[in-house]
Amino acid sequence: MHTIDQIYIDGAFVTPHGEERFELFNPATEEVIGTVRLADQEDAHRAIAAAKRALPAFSRTTVAERIALLRRMHAAVEARGDDLFAAVLEEYGAPVNRGRWMVGHASSVFLDAIETLEHFAFERRMGTATVVMQPVGVVGLITPWNSDAGFICGKLATAIAAGCTAVIKPSEMSALQTRVVTEALHAAGAPAGVFNIITGRGDVVGAAIVSSPDIAKISFTGSTAVGKGIVRAAADTLKRVTLELGGKSPVVILDDADFDAAVPLAVMAGFANSGQACIAGTRLLVPRTRLADFEARMAAAANAVVSGDPADHATDVGPMVSLKQWERVQGYISKGIAEGARLIAGGEGRPDGHSRGWLVRPTVFTDVRNDMVIAREEIFGPVLSIIAYDDEEDAIAIANDTPYGLQAYVLSSDAARARRVASRIDAGRVLVNTIAHEPKAPFGGFKQSGLGREYGSFGLEAYLEPKALLGVDA
Repeated sequence: MHTIDQIYIDGAFVTPHGEERFELFNPATEEVIGTVRLADQEDAHRAIAAAKRALPAFSRTTVAERIALLRRMHAAVEARGDDLFAAVLEEYGAPVNRGRWMVGHASSVFLDAIETLEHFAFERRMGTATVVMQPVGVVGLITPWNSDAGFICGKLATAIAAGCTAVIKPSEMSALQTRVVTEALHAAGAPAGVFNIITGRGDVVGAAIVSSPDIAKISFTGSTAVGKGIVRAAADTLKRVTLELGGKSPVVILDDADFDAAVPLAVMAGFANSGQACIAGTRLLVPRTRLADFEARMAAAANAVVSGDPADHATDVGPMVSLKQWERVQGYISKGIAEGARLIAGGEGRPDGHSRGWLVRPTVFTDVRNDMVIAREEIFGPVLSIIAYDDEEDAIAIANDTPYGLQAYVLSSDAARARRVASRIDAGRVLVNTIAHEPKAPFGGFKQSGLGREYGSFGLEAYLEPKALLGVDA
């Protein structure tokens, strides 16, 4: 049993003032594997005060000094890769291949930040003015459970690159991963107070961070509903806000697509991270003239996807992170059936041969209309909807008929045509014949998928304020 009873404030591991205990589960077995003692409002105020004290000195560090710190952090997190992987497997249930990717991503984001920092102009001449990019101040970083280490490290790396100090509130459901990451970051030797990590509830610690007048910016990844609440609360102090929220990503399969390539890409886009991904390609837009062929191929491919023990190398889809999430996904499958959509793979309940673990059968519906609940709302599980379209204009209209706009996919054998269609889809990222990630490119959403961007120079600028100096010699 794991007992986690410390948080990280002002360069030291300390006992929280908060006394609430939160149980941690192994989602593959449903067993309690430990407890974490949660921080409270007083802990949040202490962490904010520490970051505020550290800001004047850290904001004046040189680019070279910040790069050196980022290199140490990269090395420290990389060195704890096996420990972090064990935590990901036990606490989150990511399949082996996905878990290894998540661990590598958590360390590589520091190298990505360094590369951006090395080519970023903090001072620019604009007409008669010199424009200086100044750190925004103390930032609050609120991260989700579906890639705990990656989000902690990615947001922190950008904050450090900008010269900001940070207070981080990870999900309480990811305390094992958070402990490993915190220990690694501590070993990197940052000045006290530059980063503080306090595990607690969103409505307690998160609310204290968002409402604090000493926090200049919030970066939040999570649900659209919570993101809207953060915007409202942040308005009182006019905080800068970056939000990466929900998605209902379309996979637009054009009528010239090679199904031998398109079907495997659609499966990967939809079921990656066990479907617990904001970028999951959950709406499969298929030409009506080729619908039957696609349905047959997709049913066979989905039925071949293995949902099971995350430690088994044959597993493609692991368990949902919690009983609550499992019940949520089961509820959406039930709604799809009730709405009249037709199952061609999966369905309700656990996969055959499994009597425990929050496992979901990889599920594909067809005969789905874009106004059905399963096509409108983010399910956050391995559930896909096939929606037929008549022509290219119809496909684009359906793709854009959503309150979300985080990511989209276009699959076609004609690159020029695919690019033309991609240019008309309202999403922060559109992937053409690929599921690749590019850390130099901005990431974020249109519409209710968020505000602002992360990654690369766009992400760095979100942690900076431009100051124009006039009457200064060139």
